[in-house]
Amino acid sequence: MTDQPRPLTLMAVHAHPDDEATGTGGTLARYAAEGVRTVLVTCTDGACGDGPGGVKPGEPGHDPAAVAAQRRVELEASCEVLAVSDLELLGYGDSGMMGWDTNDAPGSFWSTPVPEAAKRLAELMIRYQPDVVVTYDENGFYGHPDHIQANRITMAALDLVQSQAKVYWTTAPRSAMENFGRVMRELGADWEAPPASEDGPREPAAEVAGPPPEIGLPDEEITTWVDVREFGGRKYDALATHASQEENIFFLKMGKERFTELMGVETFVRVHDGAANGAAVATGERETDLFAGLR
Repeated sequence: MTDQPRPLTLMAVHAHPDDEATGTGGTLARYAAEGVRTVLVTCTDGACGDGPGGVKPGEPGHDPAAVAAQRRVELEASCEVLAVSDLELLGYGDSGMMGWDTNDAPGSFWSTPVPEAAKRLAELMIRYQPDVVVTYDENGFYGHPDHIQANRITMAALDLVQSQAKVYWTTAPRSAMENFGRVMRELGADWEAPPASEDGPREPAAEVAGPPPEIGLPDEEITTWVDVREFGGRKYDALATHASQEENIFFLKMGKERFTELMGVETFVRVHDGAANGAAVATGERETDLFAGLR
């Protein structure tokens, strides 16, 4: 019996349910359609998200266990829309925004020692042997503790397994932020206000909050621009599965066409070329495929 060739594999490491849709929904859908095995690792249970009717943590009617259960259902539905091959849940407690009491709660992701969580993620890397790994930058894109921790454990896990994968951090081009802010204001978002929701500014938007002045990167510092317009409808539908989270309503108000226009390119910074990539992507050249040099 002939062994089947190992499929190319993309692993995306995200902090909360719905981060996979806003940040990399188009990328996951595109590569799934191209026959790539897509592995989503979600680190926390999302229990600090919105409860029924948009109720916030600490307010009457917010039941963290019920929120986590609802968000798991939504996450599984999102994975189905995006045709994610494998969903892995690390199951850590949602840490909430920086400075919240939940940061230090027993079992929270933020309070978990990096080597401990990295070891669990490394076991998944050994199992799936990803060719490409995607997560957040060192500041978690905007400073959310769970996003920062996702970066830390991902980079530590890659070191543990001595991975030869290409590694990317998600980002946003500053050239696009002004237009995005204009659209969000048209839809009723207070784009200049400080973060108010548990997950803060998403990638790249928020419930009622806008990005800090220096969020994202200048275009010339972004290495990789992945065109996912063909999958904009799927990205939109995946986000719609997370309807319990009030901040997502602003995205959905756009409608699929405008949503795709604004969010039809997902951008990344390549931080490791991967041993198999060699000189396939010249330094300074704009990359359009996470798997460039691998196929």
